[in-house]
Amino acid sequence: MPAATLTIDPAFTIAPVNRRTFGTFVEHMGRCVYTGIYEPGHATADEDGFRKDVLELTRELGVSVVRYPGGNFVSGYRWEDGVGPREDRPRRLDLAWHSVETNEFGLDEFSRWCAKAGVEPMMAINLGTRGVQEALDLLEYTNHPGGTTLSDLREQHGASPYGIKLWCLGNELDGPWQVGHKTPTEYGRLAAETARAMRMIDRDLQLVACGSSSSKMPLFGTWERDVLRETYEFVEYISCHAYYGNDDGDTASFLASAVDMDHFIESVVATADHVGAELKSSKKIGISFDEWNVWYGERSRRTDGPGDRWEVAPRRIEDEYNVTDAVVVGNLLISLLRHSDRVGVACLAQLANVIAPIMTEPGGAAWRQPTFHPFAITSRLAAGQVLRVETDSPTVTTAKFGEVSAVDAVATYDDGKLAVFAVNRSTEGPIEVTIDVSRSGASTIDEAVIVHDADGLATNSAEQPDRVTPQQADAQLVDGLLTMTLPAISWVALSLSAD
Repeated sequence: MPAATLTIDPAFTIAPVNRRTFGTFVEHMGRCVYTGIYEPGHATADEDGFRKDVLELTRELGVSVVRYPGGNFVSGYRWEDGVGPREDRPRRLDLAWHSVETNEFGLDEFSRWCAKAGVEPMMAINLGTRGVQEALDLLEYTNHPGGTTLSDLREQHGASPYGIKLWCLGNELDGPWQVGHKTPTEYGRLAAETARAMRMIDRDLQLVACGSSSSKMPLFGTWERDVLRETYEFVEYISCHAYYGNDDGDTASFLASAVDMDHFIESVVATADHVGAELKSSKKIGISFDEWNVWYGERSRRTDGPGDRWEVAPRRIEDEYNVTDAVVVGNLLISLLRHSDRVGVACLAQLANVIAPIMTEPGGAAWRQPTFHPFAITSRLAAGQVLRVETDSPTVTTAKFGEVSAVDAVATYDDGKLAVFAVNRSTEGPIEVTIDVSRSGASTIDEAVIVHDADGLATNSAEQPDRVTPQQADAQLVDGLLTMTLPAISWVALSLSAD
């Protein structure tokens, strides 16, 4: 059997675990909001119409921050439509997803939902069809304590200041599909003007400039450079978006998707640091990886409702995820943690129904997709400092990335508690893994769970919600050496402690 060795030392620190790494995304797209997190009349609905079964799963998922309301949706959105009495709210055409937006759920509802879910809101601003003044109006409504027209209006709607600190300056404005698509210079100037004005209200805001909507975009790199030349001193983060799928059946490359995420992050960091050097700035720009997930593109669109009709909350890209997808999601989380020195925010897109870890049926059940489990477990166990893991592993040959390590891993350490997250990316067979944890003083395995199935295409459903669940992993710890066998296409989490 092939063998791999991992060496872990609490001295090999990268950065503290950032809780914002475990964010998700709620967009007015498909059924993410309507019949997803919000469904008045559902058997579990609370007084605000929020599905309590979804709230419970959101808490179990370990979500820290939620980005809202888009996504492509935000580039045509008027935030005023989603506040105040519901009976007075307008119905609008949503050009992004060819649907009708009722505005029954808006900013006021989202803020109440965040409080109940125990998550931090991350607000996106429309810089597609709107600009500086509308951003200032939104900030005044959400955050100003009172005594002005918009802050008093919020109080009339029964709300205290929302205190939103994390803001996205638009969404994917490099994309020709985006309402209000712009050149990097056009967007950079607008983002800088908006950021400068917003800081006149609150200098402590944390702002995200739009990066490329994917590393495959023609202007990738150039876009980041030109945008940051305009915005560098006014923002804390630049965004990354990436989706990975296996539409072509190249499972070996799909399992190595984290190699691409690593390269994406490191490329954007290099570009940001180059601009910082040009500007002779000591400031470091962070990464907000505020859209990432597995997405099957054409396959997922087979779930879509009619594209030629304007409907309320039609089904859109409702991917059914399998075990292999869950292993990839677990590996992408390893990549994000490994870059905690620069990745300050990350959002799994999206939370419910739309390429999501949580699925629901209108009037029916809610259940966990296989991808739910590595996210929830990593969020629960990762704490303290992220550690670099020295890995000696067999390699896997991939068509897209060449030779890659079959075993990939990251670890965290917090006051005698060690957590290790690892994957076997091989499709060929098991790998015997030995992990040297002697320098951590770990002497007890508190938890060892694995996501794996003999059928890599196994899924969960409303009828079989627990077909795929984490299982107990067989691991032994003797004299500082932990040994276990990682089967092909598997993700494992280990929690250890010192006496």
